[in-house]
Amino acid sequence: MTHTSTDQPTTRASGALVPVLAFTGIVVSVMQTLLVPVIKDLPQLLGTEPSNATWVITSTLLSGAVATPIMGRLGDLHGKRSMLILSLAVMVIGALVSALTSDLLTMIAGRALQGFAMSAIPLGIGLMRDMLPRERLGSAMALMSSSMGVGGSLALPAAALVAQHTDWHALFYGAAGLGILCLALTLLVVPESPTRAQGTFDVLGAIGLSAGLVLFLLPITKGNDWGWTSGTTLGLFAAAAVVLVLWAMMELRLKAPLVDLRTTARPAVLCTNLASIMVGISYLAASLVLPQLLQLPKATGYGLGQSMVVAGLLVAPLGLTMMLTAPLYARLAAKYSPKVTLILGMMIIAIGYGAGLGLMSAPWQSLVITVILGPGIGLAYSSLPALIIGAVRASETGAANGLNTLMRSIGSSASSAVIGMVIANTANDVNGVAVPTMHGFRVSFLVAAGTAAIGLLMALLLPRARPPHLLQRALADPGPGARPRTEADGAPAFGVRAYGGRRGPRRRGRPATGRRSA
Repeated sequence: MTHTSTDQPTTRASGALVPVLAFTGIVVSVMQTLLVPVIKDLPQLLGTEPSNATWVITSTLLSGAVATPIMGRLGDLHGKRSMLILSLAVMVIGALVSALTSDLLTMIAGRALQGFAMSAIPLGIGLMRDMLPRERLGSAMALMSSSMGVGGSLALPAAALVAQHTDWHALFYGAAGLGILCLALTLLVVPESPTRAQGTFDVLGAIGLSAGLVLFLLPITKGNDWGWTSGTTLGLFAAAAVVLVLWAMMELRLKAPLVDLRTTARPAVLCTNLASIMVGISYLAASLVLPQLLQLPKATGYGLGQSMVVAGLLVAPLGLTMMLTAPLYARLAAKYSPKVTLILGMMIIAIGYGAGLGLMSAPWQSLVITVILGPGIGLAYSSLPALIIGAVRASETGAANGLNTLMRSIGSSASSAVIGMVIANTANDVNGVAVPTMHGFRVSFLVAAGTAAIGLLMALLLPRARPPHLLQRALADPGPGARPRTEADGAPAFGVRAYGGRRGPRRRGRPATGRRSA
């Protein structure tokens, strides 16, 4: 999978490229949390049982998980802008379908189409990597990566306000309008990337990965309803293991696989993806715990008695501070490395959740928690795409970042399942209603702090980062005369190794005996 490269991108991007792609990322992430304010009312609104109503949330997650790596690979092969437009169009159709129905099955189908747009995040990062000059790339990718958290946080108070004062279907009309705006801006501002991967699309690999992901994520998201030791849950986990092992064996035999597992197994990529799962768990924990704590009646003795809208506003700074961290990340990564910023981010997350254990007695304390956690999560999220791009070939950018985004989604799914199980198992029964307890909230924060500590370990295990000026050069592609890497090299297409590895000794007056540098 070779590619042609120059020192600067061959397609000049307008100054509006980064804001448009970041806005698209925000809108796409809004789809994930659009229905959070009305979750408890969904059974009544859809005329069904609570266990069935949860499929409205689950379907979005599953479709997003399946679409993200597939659309990333298609973007590498056929153009990232084309796939971005397709994913946004599918999202708009899904929002309109959901807006026009109160039928459970039709709503599930519409929500699944909305989840399809999650692939916009890695596609946007790939477009930035292909088009932006090196001096703008770091902060731009940080902004795009953080948009996942920003959209989710901003959607909570906005959706709560809409749900309280209008028909709940207005949420979907608003989502469709935002999607149409994103489509128009993308068509006007975003050029197509000239970078292409060679090979064909791995249809069997896509089917196998999709089946394995559904079989794996389904019991994670429904385990609390079915029971974690039930035959259905354990059977689906076992089936997922079999399917994914067979899929991996098939992928290793192909010349142009959907996911290059040999690349994924490199320490730089593997540790980054594992850290991504931990960041996903840590990010969602606060969004799951704090709104419940804020809205519980004061009569419980620990609830803070706030309205749905006020609770959303108090949690919203989590996303805002994530976005404001993007310029700080760019400066720190340029001076040190993305590995250092990931380590710093994971440390701040762990400190934030640790401090949060003693900050649960007043509404303003929830605001303090979010203001501490936001920069940490922002630094961690911003580091991930740079670490991935620094370790893979340019022609694999979309697929590699798609897989990394999938790892974050798996982390968020696991967080929802684990935190939900903790809160459910520690709840008090009050007149047949399960009321969360302070003990459950604190255990949830301990779980989040523990996962942040594991993420910190993964960050520390990353191979030694290259000097920042070489990392920036790798992110921007090799300069004139640099030899693009080929499949046989087993190394990134940047002409220098992203992390670790030794070059041959350089003797004075003689060329190096190791690999060529860019």
